[in-house]
Amino acid sequence: MPALFAYTDGACSGNPGPGGWGAILIAREGDRVLKTRELNGGEALTTNNRMELLAAIAALEALERPSQITVVTDSAYVKDGITKWVHGWKRNGWTKKGGLKNVELWQRLDAAAARHRVTWEWVKGHAGHPQNERADELARAGMAPFKPGAVA
Repeated sequence: MPALFAYTDGACSGNPGPGGWGAILIAREGDRVLKTRELNGGEALTTNNRMELLAAIAALEALERPSQITVVTDSAYVKDGITKWVHGWKRNGWTKKGGLKNVELWQRLDAAAARHRVTWEWVKGHAGHPQNERADELARAGMAPFKPGAVA
């Protein structure tokens, strides 16, 4: 059975500002890549955290059937949120003291992850990890149409 990986990243120019997200889905058998799929998108006015969340959401929602997948992110916010904090938020009716930002995206990520058996891994961003660097390129490309002066 092939191993499935998603490498995700978000980018923002200003925070808030124009932003983009990128994801790479890779099916591997040993060292051999069987299939690769790249996804990206963006928004005119957003935050880096929202783009990090949307990258992970897009990767999981792109899977047509329940799968075992490893999601690799450079966002401790996403990894810690979905593996540690989400349980308390759900117990408390999707709230937390001081307010829960991006609640609709956390709910969407929780629902997308629930369809799969997900292992979450964190990697240091901008540290030369090839797939993380490619996800960053995709995120920046997703942001490009929303930057001031972009040609439609």
